[in-house]
Amino acid sequence: MYLRPHQSKMFLLARSSVVTGRLSSCKRLMSTATAFNDNRYGLTPEQIQLAEQCELFAENEFKPFAAKWDAEKIFPEEALRKAAGLGLGGMFVSEENGGSNLTRFDGSVVFEALAKGCTSTTAYLSIHNMCAWMVSEFGTPEQRERFLPKLVSMDWFASYCLTEPSSGSDAGSLRTTAKKTSSGDYVLNGTKAFISGGSRSDLYLIMARTGSQESGPKGVTCFAVEAGTPGLSFGAQEKKLGWNSQPTCMVIMEDMVIPEKNRIGKEGEGFKLAMKGLDGGRLSIAACSIGAAKACYDAALEHVKVREQFGKPLASNQTVQFKLADMGTSIHLSRLVLRHAAGLLDAKDPNATVHCAMAKKVATDLCFDVCDASMQLFGGYGYLKDYPIERFLRDARVHRILEGTNEVQQMIMARDALK
Repeated sequence: MYLRPHQSKMFLLARSSVVTGRLSSCKRLMSTATAFNDNRYGLTPEQIQLAEQCELFAENEFKPFAAKWDAEKIFPEEALRKAAGLGLGGMFVSEENGGSNLTRFDGSVVFEALAKGCTSTTAYLSIHNMCAWMVSEFGTPEQRERFLPKLVSMDWFASYCLTEPSSGSDAGSLRTTAKKTSSGDYVLNGTKAFISGGSRSDLYLIMARTGSQESGPKGVTCFAVEAGTPGLSFGAQEKKLGWNSQPTCMVIMEDMVIPEKNRIGKEGEGFKLAMKGLDGGRLSIAACSIGAAKACYDAALEHVKVREQFGKPLASNQTVQFKLADMGTSIHLSRLVLRHAAGLLDAKDPNATVHCAMAKKVATDLCFDVCDASMQLFGGYGYLKDYPIERFLRDARVHRILEGTNEVQQMIMARDALK
């Protein structure tokens, strides 16, 4: 069941029996925040409530199962649909289209809270929401009516298909083709790589070339492709360092016929639509990194208080204290940069894209370092799968690569400075 337009976006979660009447326990969970590492900074009372509710949901529905999902490579469809039942399947979809109509600022709060429970699952949820937003924002009324109810409820899962085996950072050079026929249909041929949700998703937003190879990004068009379409197939599941709770594989198109009604936007607009999706996607991945870092930081903080070496707690060692100070500062700095960028994107500021790139690079770099430092404070125990540090570290590492590598984010920032 997805949210109806009359439901208030800030109180959508309170309707669920998972969280109703239990906010006090979540507040205790969040009470360990220090003055320089307080995720309430800059939030409205409604956003604080949203953070508390999402954190409690993650504590109950993600955290207890995350290690099993990782070890056994389980795609947790039931847990994702529970999240959708709280309005998190169409977070950025308008209320008119059945979504929750959250802002990007709201989303930064939600994804951080959820990622503390399972970063990998939360990251997939962010990709699904990026696809749902693209359909809501750029789809025709018929496409919105056909796809959004199923996406918002997560009866259908969605995948974003831009990267190819030979075009990662240089996405504008993609080679998947979409040839228009005399009947007005398109015939797609090509391969997409590293697709989250590949083989398990029900809808694929595929960027394909309708113009010449020389036309670059201007020759790319976006198509909505439903699972089961003749000519659509998948490669073997990739064996990955992290993100094991979400399937990843190649998406292959062989003479796949797509009707014109499944084209999202106009011909030649696909790359622009894909980049607009990535602005928000970069913020969501940054928030996932912050959530992973905060989970590791909290665990390390408790560990050094009780772990004794040389006859005293690790926390009494000034070197450890300085490391904790740097870790907490990195988390807080990442939040500030992220929330500033989210505010600019919500305001449709012309400089939003460069700030989204900045937030993605800052948060994913600094927060991976926090996860790594947490493992160092845990010593040998942090390296064991009995403890969650190593899983958060593995899951957070890929955030510096996807949604545009951090080197690409530097290129965006440098071009902006030099223009």
